[in-house]
Amino acid sequence: MTSFSRLSGITAIALGAALSMTAGLALAGDNVISADQIAKALQPKPLTRGLSSGPQADPAVSAKESAFVNSLRNRPPRSLSRGEREEVVQLAANKPKIDLELRFEYNFADISKNSVQAVQELGKALADPALQGSTFVVAGHTDAIGGEEYNQGLSERRADTIKKYLNEKYGINGSDLVTVGYGKTKPKDANAPMDPANRRVQVVNMEASKTASK
Repeated sequence: MTSFSRLSGITAIALGAALSMTAGLALAGDNVISADQIAKALQPKPLTRGLSSGPQADPAVSAKESAFVNSLRNRPPRSLSRGEREEVVQLAANKPKIDLELRFEYNFADISKNSVQAVQELGKALADPALQGSTFVVAGHTDAIGGEEYNQGLSERRADTIKKYLNEKYGINGSDLVTVGYGKTKPKDANAPMDPANRRVQVVNMEASKTASK
């Protein structure tokens, strides 16, 4: 585990779900969360300088977090080590987030038809001027059917599918989208690991928090 695991907060990511959080939920085929709702959920809380009752920025921590996130930019998900993938989970745990369930066809990286609208709403949200300057983690997941190595690769391809869609359809800078694959290691429903609901992509906003004046 890297030294980042001791950090108390990240100022650079917001995976629309901290991999197991339930701040918000958009299920494919159900009521899709709107772009406005997604954008609001991913807004970081302003940090303050000096004496304040609110959260305060720690320059040293922020610099380390930013350096870690920057080291992940423009890297294919296959290149991330297990330690780096777990570090993303830990750093995202306390950040603004929303859990968007983007479903895929069984055994494929193709977006399920009833998830297209959810992906479109995500694209609109990430293109919101209020989120400019943010870095987003796009994490792919599979169900438990099949081997570990195969599912790991499939989850990475699914994350890249969403990244490509957001880049081509909504102009989201590829360097602002960090793709990560978790295979079948982090099911949404641990009691039903083979359930289709586990085939998804989650998004965390690891955006640098804005600093408010004193």
